[in-house]
Amino acid sequence: MTSTLCVIYLFQTLWTNEHATKVQIRLGDKVYATYSLNQQREINLHGKLGDATISIAQGKARIANSPCHSQYCVLQGWLTRAGQAAICLPNQISLELLG
Repeated sequence: MTSTLCVIYLFQTLWTNEHATKVQIRLGDKVYATYSLNQQREINLHGKLGDATISIAQGKARIANSPCHSQYCVLQGWLTRAGQAAICLPNQISLELLG
């Protein structure tokens, strides 16, 4: 019984379906900026490897391009839900959506 309640609590806490309202961008280990998702903008950042672009449009955000080799961060595409994140470890840039 206790484990069932624990699973239900974790599911509700960790797998939220809440729409995000802001995006927090980190450069290295510091918060670079926090932006509303209710605006359209392109943010150009200079990370460890070079320049990257973060796009914000219509309530969503993504890493649009990055100089990293693998491009996993770009392939994640648009993020829309609170708690979602895109991370470019080689370039030390990340973004997280906040509810």
